[in-house]
Amino acid sequence: MADVAGQRLVLAFDFGVRRIGVAVGNELLGSATALDPLMARDGIPDWNVIARLVEEWQPDLFVVGLPLNMDDTESEMSLRARKFGNRLHGRFGRPLEMFDERGTTRAAKAIARDEGHRGNYREHGVDGIAAELILTGWFEQQAHGARLNIPSPR
Repeated sequence: MADVAGQRLVLAFDFGVRRIGVAVGNELLGSATALDPLMARDGIPDWNVIARLVEEWQPDLFVVGLPLNMDDTESEMSLRARKFGNRLHGRFGRPLEMFDERGTTRAAKAIARDEGHRGNYREHGVDGIAAELILTGWFEQQAHGARLNIPSPR
């Protein structure tokens, strides 16, 4: 694991109540790849599956998308995404950053449509694409030195 900013391997998550999108990326390259989504029951994943991902990828950092409202306020889903992020941090001891994910689901659906998706998102979700967009957005933010004022867990 690399603790040096700019050289970290990052696992990103797009929190959802039925599925949680996952992407992995290399900060140095600024590249992200969608992984298979995690199934969840009312937002609760199989933590053993996440443990296997952490073991396989050995991430230096977690990034979790924070679904803010357009007026910058938090919603019930924001609170649930934060709770998920706090649990990731607590279980695996990796640093966590929350990232404003507004618009990623809409953008992921547009990408999927361009790739021939027929619109049944319940059956064939775009969670991995959304997680990939969260991670590439986070990489761009890091590259430009901009930091959002979204507190991480203490």
